Amino acid sequence: MEKIDKKNNFEVTDLLLNIGAKHLVKKYITFIFGIFLTALSFTIFYSPNNIVCGGTTGLSIIFRELLNINPSLFIAITSLILLIFSLIFLGWGTTTRTVVGTILYPVFIFIAEIFAKHIQFESSSMFLTILFGGIIYGVGNGLMLKTGFSTGGSTILCQIINKYGKMSIGHASLLINSVILVFGAFVFGIDKTIYALCTIYIYSMITDRVMLGVSKSKTFYIVTDNDDEVKEFIINKLGHSATIIDARGGYSNKKNKIIMATIPTKEYFIVKEFVQELDKNSFFLITDTYEVSGGR
Repeated sequence: MEKIDKKNNFEVTDLLLNIGAKHLVKKYITFIFGIFLTALSFTIFYSPNNIVCGGTTGLSIIFRELLNINPSLFIAITSLILLIFSLIFLGWGTTTRTVVGTILYPVFIFIAEIFAKHIQFESSSMFLTILFGGIIYGVGNGLMLKTGFSTGGSTILCQIINKYGKMSIGHASLLINSVILVFGAFVFGIDKTIYALCTIYIYSMITDRVMLGVSKSKTFYIVTDNDDEVKEFIINKLGHSATIIDARGGYSNKKNKIIMATIPTKEYFIVKEFVQELDKNSFFLITDTYEVSGGR
């Protein structure tokens, strides 16, 4: 059996703890601000217009309609029950990352409900409602995800299903939210469900942008018979660096060279058109690059 290096294992563990503790206050401030934004978006845009987007917030709108239960109270009760489930099935380590969010989210919704009484949108502005609601919710959700903390709720249920049901968290989330959306369609009608789907699309896009940022660069992986010309163009004409990687075709077993170069987005078409014009048979892969560290 391979012997474990206890010293290296300790150093790795220590490093992970340092990463987790670094900027902890800043993370909590960001997380709390994210909770506030999502609670504000839900209370001002989603709840008054019966837009059910899934999760415990979506269920709270449905049960308010059916049983006249206050959404903040419903979310507080269900989140607390799910928090207990998390402690039982997922352990203390996972549960600690949801305690603050579980407490603050329904509190912020209750506070936002007070302000929501003085803010009303005409039904004719439903497009603006889902647009601004999706943007604000997406920003808040993105900020929360960046911190690694959670408001609990249906996320806990997804984690339990993932652990014991051998289903990915993504698929579990899709299953749960789909059931809630169908339930919402029966209660409020198909038109509200369509609005909800549009809202989910908007806030999902905004969440990704907040988490990853806007791609300022593109990374090219280029395979061409004219690799020297392409490399010279990138380095000498555009003033960027390039890395040459030795490769071999999986099917042809032919040895090739791959040119890897990170280019500002504004010069994306210049490089693309140059390579295509130089070598009609060239092959290249282009990916969004959100961060470049080190190098020239």
